[in-house]
Amino acid sequence: MEFTTKIPIPTTENPIRYDSKIVSLGSCFAVNIAEKLDYFKFQNRCNPFGILFHPMAIHEIIRRSLSGQAFTDEDIVNHNDLWHSLDVHSELSHPDKETILNHLNAALDDTRESLQNATHLILTYGTAWVYRYKASQKIVANCHKIPQSQFEKELLSVETIAESIAQTIQLVRGCNPNCRIVVTISPVRHIKDGFIENQRSKAHLIAAIHSFGREAFEYFPSYEIMMDELRDYRFYASDMLHPNPTAIDYIWERFSETHIHTTAAPVMLEIDSIQKALRHKPFQAKSLAHQDFLVKLNSRIAELQAKFPQINF
Repeated sequence: MEFTTKIPIPTTENPIRYDSKIVSLGSCFAVNIAEKLDYFKFQNRCNPFGILFHPMAIHEIIRRSLSGQAFTDEDIVNHNDLWHSLDVHSELSHPDKETILNHLNAALDDTRESLQNATHLILTYGTAWVYRYKASQKIVANCHKIPQSQFEKELLSVETIAESIAQTIQLVRGCNPNCRIVVTISPVRHIKDGFIENQRSKAHLIAAIHSFGREAFEYFPSYEIMMDELRDYRFYASDMLHPNPTAIDYIWERFSETHIHTTAAPVMLEIDSIQKALRHKPFQAKSLAHQDFLVKLNSRIAELQAKFPQINF
């Protein structure tokens, strides 16, 4: 896809390679990028606690993981016959109290180890709107469909967001000084907050992020690419809110150009070819031609894994 006007994006000094270890945390678009990283068989760990939408939720999970503060009975609530943690996504909710606590604390260990060993951390911020749980006066990551009357909705100020991001960076640098941090804003529009409210939210995120110097982290303009380079509804999914596959492919292409090392390109091409071959459905699965095809495909996979043992199809 070619555009006459492109947003200039500086090429990173430390691009992702096939020996890199990546951690992706944040909103829905973090999952889109992580799926691309997974498809091309990079070493990537995405959202052990599920989707996290706002800066304070991401900070709290990183803080808790690196401090070793385990989840206890006081950190979970019961609603509709499920136990939930207000600090994580509903995908971790469970009907058994001990099970959810075990899962949560295992995810803490996983996240801590991943952050300590990461070469790159990608943080995707989705919104500046948050909900405060009245019972504890704590800002939560997810309301889990608990009645809205139990929460107060707030818009984080630019200053509060900047302070949260600064604390997040400090924590990561404290455990892993060499980790490269990439920050981006999700292009997904949170229209449930309202059209004007969504713009206010994104504006607060943008202002807070750009209050930092370039030495703090690298900024990748996912939101700006969607709004300016892909400013047409043909690039949206049927809900008219999320980027469609064409838009995701394009933003991934821009990310690859600036944040993935050129030496990875031929490996990515080979992996893409193998992935497509693996999805091939033969007309005659027992034919000699198909058996020969499988032998050659397995040989290509073995050759690739000999060079990159971490790759697994």
